[in-house]
Amino acid sequence: MSNKSYLSVYAKSFSWAGYFLPKKTLNIILAGTGVGKSLFMCHQSAAALSDGKNVLYITMEMAEERIAERIDANLLNIPIDQINTLSKENFSERVANISKRTNGKFIIKEYPTGQANVAHFRSLLSELKLKKSFEPDIIFIDYLNICASSRMKAMGGSINSYTYIKAIAEEMRGLAVEFNVPIVSATQTTRSGFSNSDIGLEDTSESFGLPATADLMFALISNEELEGMGQIAVKQLKNRYNDPTYKKRFVIGVDRSKMRLFDVSEDQQTLIDDTPVFDKTPQGEDLEKFKDSDKNNFDNSLNPKFSI
Repeated sequence: MSNKSYLSVYAKSFSWAGYFLPKKTLNIILAGTGVGKSLFMCHQSAAALSDGKNVLYITMEMAEERIAERIDANLLNIPIDQINTLSKENFSERVANISKRTNGKFIIKEYPTGQANVAHFRSLLSELKLKKSFEPDIIFIDYLNICASSRMKAMGGSINSYTYIKAIAEEMRGLAVEFNVPIVSATQTTRSGFSNSDIGLEDTSESFGLPATADLMFALISNEELEGMGQIAVKQLKNRYNDPTYKKRFVIGVDRSKMRLFDVSEDQQTLIDDTPVFDKTPQGEDLEKFKDSDKNNFDNSLNPKFSI
């Protein structure tokens, strides 16, 4: 591993693994279909567990058995299709080694797609605390767009996607505040964003109200070249914790068979432009124009009017 680990450096900057994330926050992964949203959340949830944290993983896209297999593959560091081929002795030895590294608990809960809302999650959390003495340090919800809204359901009638997704995001962030935990979820890109090599906030599917509500938002980007090298690119889109231009883009390795992410060598980071780039939103374009017209006076760190 290089001296400058991008996973560890970024963990300190915007909470790469779940246990670095500030409490009472909503953190969103933006990516196209098949890029690795669920893989990313599985890896981060396993990382949080390995650090001794209690993890609650709510799934509405895949069966809880499939999620459990992915977590097992990550923690055991073996391909998913080899889990059932392990000898009893080998399996017990690997599990014992994992147990030595963590005191955390991991609970997976499956809900039907599009049927569960924050009221269900609140009830689940209360039940887990009462019956199992389990209180999560972090919650993963896979994923936001296939949740329901308790608020919009009560209102009834026809509701546009902007209002509906924004309501879900607000309710989810409210849950994070209520239970004093960070929540990590994901959302799809638009069709144009799926084939875009430079995803921005405007590529968020269904509602721009989601990035307006989220505390942290970043994109996972894949193309044939990166896929061929076993890598995905990460682009920071919004960050209320730190400077969003610090390590704005970088690449990480991905082992899809083991559901694991890892650092790549320093020289491979040169493939990604780390120059601060503002998103293609009206605010970002205005700020870019301002920089071009008044470079001598622009100082993002000293001028609070333009700080991000």
